[in-house]
Amino acid sequence: MPDLIHFAIPAFIALLLAEAIFSAISKKELFETKDTFSSLAMGIGNVLTGLLGKAIIFGAYMLVYQFKLFDLGTSWWVWLLLFFSEDLSYYWFHRSSHNIRYFWASHVVHHSSQKYNLSTALRQTWTGTFSGGFIFWLWLPLLGFHPLMVMTMQAISLIYQFWIHTETIGKLHPVIEFVFNTPSHHRVHHSSDIKYLDKNHAGVLIIWDRMFGTFVEEEERPKYGLTNNINTYNPLRIAFHEWSDIFKDIRTAPGPLAAWMYLFGPPGWSHDGSRKTTEQLRREWKEVGKGRKDRPIEILAKQDFVDEDFSPQPQDNR
Repeated sequence: MPDLIHFAIPAFIALLLAEAIFSAISKKELFETKDTFSSLAMGIGNVLTGLLGKAIIFGAYMLVYQFKLFDLGTSWWVWLLLFFSEDLSYYWFHRSSHNIRYFWASHVVHHSSQKYNLSTALRQTWTGTFSGGFIFWLWLPLLGFHPLMVMTMQAISLIYQFWIHTETIGKLHPVIEFVFNTPSHHRVHHSSDIKYLDKNHAGVLIIWDRMFGTFVEEEERPKYGLTNNINTYNPLRIAFHEWSDIFKDIRTAPGPLAAWMYLFGPPGWSHDGSRKTTEQLRREWKEVGKGRKDRPIEILAKQDFVDEDFSPQPQDNR
């Protein structure tokens, strides 16, 4: 079956060029040339690795499908049920990719740009499939959804998510903002500000974040990138830096438990407290906010307290 994402690439490029022209005319400086070419290189690498990756995923889905619990078929209501089921699967995959360092090592690629534009959508991992991220969808063929249907719905979800990587679109109608993932919601997700860290994990529907307590409304303009930026345009470094850091941490871990945590614990965990997880940073951020009478805690950003009140060690490339 042809990959729908490949068919969408010409539209992706056309929209990216249109956004770049708008940025130049309006002097908004949404793009940085080297950063954009790095994102494009990561996208090309993702397509190439995907040639093998899609075969692995399809094989895994077909294997599980042999033990399906129900014969669901392809009726319209099955597609509708699959839409919600796939989107829920994506939410938990995405949320886990921010809370488990093993999966973060692949996903960090997508967050490594300090710019936020349509080229950022193309900045994709080369290792996600090979590290087993597809396991979050295995329950769908087990339930009885045909693997080709599942992969089609995954492609539709990724195509939808392209357009939300932009600063050129503000907030939309409140009903749309309440139900769907939008540029406003996804700008929050790409922020390195502590109030926004690890929030808004939605694919298509933002309702999952609202249901599971990970939703945050966009207020002030986010600061994009990682809390500890890697500051490189080298595609190889972008693709593998976190895997390299994991191996270094495991080699120097004081014991098996620490080694396990460096691999499967939350990003930023350290056995000696020299680095901080999102939850640790957020607790300290809230404590600082309690002492700030001039500005409410709701609008304090990371930069408001790092320089003045204390300087916590940043997480591993959050």
